[in-house]
Amino acid sequence: MADDAAPAEPMASGDGNPTVGGAAMFANKTIVENAVNSPIHTTLVAAVKQAGLVETLSGEGPFTVFAPTDDAFAALPDGTVETVMMDENKDQLTKILTAHVIPGRLTVADLTKGLSGDQFNNFDTVSGDALSVQRTRGGNAYIFDENGNAWRVTTADVMQSNGVIHVVEGVLLPR
Repeated sequence: MADDAAPAEPMASGDGNPTVGGAAMFANKTIVENAVNSPIHTTLVAAVKQAGLVETLSGEGPFTVFAPTDDAFAALPDGTVETVMMDENKDQLTKILTAHVIPGRLTVADLTKGLSGDQFNNFDTVSGDALSVQRTRGGNAYIFDENGNAWRVTTADVMQSNGVIHVVEGVLLPR
């Protein structure tokens, strides 16, 4: 895990919420309503639709969602996205997507509360998998999946009516 990049300084939308991929995110809209408008989350939106999670992530929540970008999905081994998007792999796709969701509305400050040095905070996801969070000396927050992959939060604290989104630079994979 390199820590040479400074924490992201997102631009704000008209309501003070960060923009994502240049698109305004509105705190009075749901996770799904905002994600649909993000030009860098088309693969994630397609996956959420394929997995049948639109209604859930449009629900009351609250949810904390770690949202991989299109580039994050593209970085997976060739054929991975196409394979998990097949109807017969819907359960696997659902497991992967719900491994990106923690119950509750947790900001990066909440996720990294009390951390110093090389410490981690651990969280259980909706899928039952574990995620760990670490804040580096450079101020970046990293999310670790059960396989030890660490992905930097590039845009934090994008508030939604039913939770919060943190944009991450990679796909979190359950064991």
